[in-house]
Amino acid sequence: MIELTDIAYVRSGTADMRAAVDFATKIVGMELVQEEGGIAYLRVDERHHCLAFVEGEAGVISSGFAVRDFDALADAETELERAGLTVRRGSKEGARSRRVQEYVAFEDPFGNRIDLVVGQVRLTAPVKFTRPAGITEFGHICFDAPDVYEAGKFWTGNFNAQVSDWVIDGACLMRIDPVHHKLAVFQGDRPGLCHINFQVESIDDVMRSWHFLEEHGVEIEQGPGRHPQSTAVFLYFKGPEGLTYEYSYGVRRIEEGEPWQPRWFDPSEPGSIDMWLGPHARVSTQYQLADTGTRGWD
Repeated sequence: MIELTDIAYVRSGTADMRAAVDFATKIVGMELVQEEGGIAYLRVDERHHCLAFVEGEAGVISSGFAVRDFDALADAETELERAGLTVRRGSKEGARSRRVQEYVAFEDPFGNRIDLVVGQVRLTAPVKFTRPAGITEFGHICFDAPDVYEAGKFWTGNFNAQVSDWVIDGACLMRIDPVHHKLAVFQGDRPGLCHINFQVESIDDVMRSWHFLEEHGVEIEQGPGRHPQSTAVFLYFKGPEGLTYEYSYGVRRIEEGEPWQPRWFDPSEPGSIDMWLGPHARVSTQYQLADTGTRGWD
């Protein structure tokens, strides 16, 4: 069993670097840490970055998860190969680009490209947020897959992920620590990144951002609302090139040893997605870039 200790980052290709960075900073509120070699690094917490824009074709390149140490990474590489997956050991240049010490990369059975990393660089300076959105941390990552049940089996069968709740034929919400979900898989015809989440300090931050986004002409995809699964107050909004961002507050925690059985929610029932009964159309996906040689691996 491969133990994931945390989420690490998302690498997203962009055909318009300035538009992507301007939105992430001026609208979302992230700090631009640096730009070099056609890559822009952005942070919201102690991680060197949680979002990296890579100049080139638009689309998600890879998503990173942390493991404990070098031995855990080597064991993970072996276990994934035993499971029949092709695993590539990252180069020194690739590790430096990701601001990690070592990594391996693979594709899940549905085509989502995943990095497992050791030694993600931490920064000690306070985050220089570019607007007061109230962001406290990088919250979770959500993928797309054509079969959420098979995706759930993959993540719980090979990793320490546990199913917290199901949305029937729609989503598998999984935890790797007490937070209700750090990883989710939504039903989608193609692999991709459904959205990237940031936790905020208060419900007031969600509501202030709602007004701010509307004033700046940003497309609101869902919310404000409240998910019955995680209890989180949410707000989803669309960035450039199909990348969806989410602010949320008040996520449920399921502590170790607490008796918990995954629940099943029928999306056709009122309040099953949004307890406040708001519209809940499916948010957009940034699709996974196809493997073209070494792109995405190094």
